Amino acid sequence: MRKLKMYENSFPNKRFKLTAEFLLKHISTDSKILDLGVENPFTKIMKQHDFDIENTQGEDLDIDTSTIENSNANVITAFEIFEHLLSPFTVLKSIKASKIVASVPLKLWFSSAYRSKTDKWDRHYHEFEDWQFDWLLEKAGWKILDRKKWTNPTKKIGIRPILRWFTPRYYIVYAERIK
Repeated sequence: MRKLKMYENSFPNKRFKLTAEFLLKHISTDSKILDLGVENPFTKIMKQHDFDIENTQGEDLDIDTSTIENSNANVITAFEIFEHLLSPFTVLKSIKASKIVASVPLKLWFSSAYRSKTDKWDRHYHEFEDWQFDWLLEKAGWKILDRKKWTNPTKKIGIRPILRWFTPRYYIVYAERIK
């Protein structure tokens, strides 16, 4: 496996580190990537690892998939994007690339779905169980070849913070388009 380069952003350190390791395990840096979502701190990490990456521009992917349909990327990445969409199936079907690496937050039985009180777009319409996300990908024409889950512990005190030490919060998959 290629060596993981260090990066500045230290808040979501564990999530970014595990996501980068998973991406490097499956995707060659000579691949052309379309990353669903606007440029973000993880975009910088992918560029530091010499990935050729382009981001979508903030268009509502539930309504406008033209950027995806017109892309010549051979890999799509989608890190914590599908939970914000009303219809992730439509987006997954519109992808022409042959490979996808995607992660989603998992539904937690002890916590309701995330909804920002200040940003009307920063909400989770879906929080998946792993089998639901697998089924969505498979139904949209993808074969999952690898998957991984991890926890998201916090340093807060309480029952839910303790449960976060043991309950996986993130789920990532590598899949290829079924011919």
